[in-house]
Amino acid sequence: MTPASHVKLRHLVPSVVTAFAICAGMSSIRMSLEGHVDLALYFILLAVFLDAADGKLARFLDSASPFGAELDTLADFFNFGIVPGVLLYNTLYIGTAYASLGFLATLVLAVCCALRLARFNLSVKSTEVTLKKDDHFVGVPAPALACLALMPIYMHLHGWQDTDLPIARAAYIIGVGLLAVSTIPTLSIKHASIRRAHLPFALVAGMVLVMCLIVYPWPTLIVGDLVYLASLPFSYLAHLKHTKTLQEEHAHSLD
Repeated sequence: MTPASHVKLRHLVPSVVTAFAICAGMSSIRMSLEGHVDLALYFILLAVFLDAADGKLARFLDSASPFGAELDTLADFFNFGIVPGVLLYNTLYIGTAYASLGFLATLVLAVCCALRLARFNLSVKSTEVTLKKDDHFVGVPAPALACLALMPIYMHLHGWQDTDLPIARAAYIIGVGLLAVSTIPTLSIKHASIRRAHLPFALVAGMVLVMCLIVYPWPTLIVGDLVYLASLPFSYLAHLKHTKTLQEEHAHSLD
């Protein structure tokens, strides 16, 4: 039996991964300040990967804890609420006539991310507020929020600097932030499933996606964001249909 004053090392692994995610966020800010926009983006994407990994490790190692959950929330707010805003402001707005507008947009992004995470923490402790269903999320989750908000950076690195629409960019960033605190059902890949016969096609598609991210990172991320945004109406309609079916089944069960 492990003494009460000791902690098994496997219980520390998820928190160490979360700490590395925070380091990735800090590295992104440094790269942003030094003008290395592409490297700053890579560090944010690394933080997205580490955010997915720490939860998986916690469940696999049976080492979930309240401390790890709180640390993960703080890391998510920093990496997906603060860091993307810093990169957006430093790259697209600082030193321009629209600097204040850009800063306002990043402020809204950060506040919406904080509200989203606060509601998520509340949903864990309350049965009245639920932001994560079996087949979907309610609102855009924090990692997806960051990836969507950074689309103007992807476009900038892809060579669309000549198309300068600072007001439209700010409106887009604010709109993405509002999606995070909305109640729109969004797809959850964690609980998605496919037929066993389609598994080879899914593996090939995954391989192609990874290769596209390596060879054509910015166009691939732009297309990914557009596909995600386009999926929101379909996710909403599917949720309405599912809810209606459940209500009909419940009504029949009462008859």
